[in-house]
Amino acid sequence: MHTFALVTPGPTEWVLILVIVLVLFGAKKLPELARSLGQSMNEFRKAREEFDKELRQAGQDMKAPLQGTQPYQAQPPAQTITQAPPVQAQSAPLQPGQSVQQEPPSQQQPTQPS
Repeated sequence: MHTFALVTPGPTEWVLILVIVLVLFGAKKLPELARSLGQSMNEFRKAREEFDKELRQAGQDMKAPLQGTQPYQAQPPAQTITQAPPVQAQSAPLQPGQSVQQEPPSQQQPTQPS
């Protein structure tokens, strides 16, 4: 069986629904309800059209290239060359309380600037 046929009310069901609505709201309220329903549908349509217009405008703004700007170009990273100071071999192991003696700065090799 078709599921759609079970959900859709037939002509007798529509008549019954209209009679119940007429009894609940009365004959004088039905035109007011129909008018307010039409106004709310009109407001909804206007809001939807405005939203669609804003979406289209935003899409066009995203597609249009920015004027006065250059496209991003990645720059190669700067190469830094550093040399480690030469390793000096110690003749004797360190004793407790003894410190490592370093060369004065004038004798150390300079590092290259980056």
